[in-house]
Amino acid sequence: MSIRDASFALRVVRRRTGDAAIVYRRRVDSKGRERLTKVAPVGPMAFSAGAPLLRGAVRAKNGCTTTLSTGPFHALDPDWGARVACYSLVAKGLRNPGRLQRAAANLQHADPTEAAWWFGLMARAGGKRAIRALRILVEAVK
Repeated sequence: MSIRDASFALRVVRRRTGDAAIVYRRRVDSKGRERLTKVAPVGPMAFSAGAPLLRGAVRAKNGCTTTLSTGPFHALDPDWGARVACYSLVAKGLRNPGRLQRAAANLQHADPTEAAWWFGLMARAGGKRAIRALRILVEAVK
């Protein structure tokens, strides 16, 4: 599947502090065109803590030989895209690598439908409460 057909995409970028990622979601803009819009960035610490989740999402869509390389967009299918988008929103602002790893592992094994439901709650205007609730459920915070 090409990036034009993907519901979600992941782009790996290189920063001074290490590799990071940006999660995108396909949406229709005000002119009726489909565009990739940014969901949330994944900082270097969250990127390294959630590497198994991110690698699994890219490999599930693009085959076993694909790596997390910088530069081009990596297409994600809707199931893994929702999990990665949830992780990017949960990990935003957190600083504990152990908790980030636990959150990534829990989301990696989460049901795709449940992840999509949580992402829908978090993507709304009043999604801060949903983000806090999912952080507690995936053990990202105490």
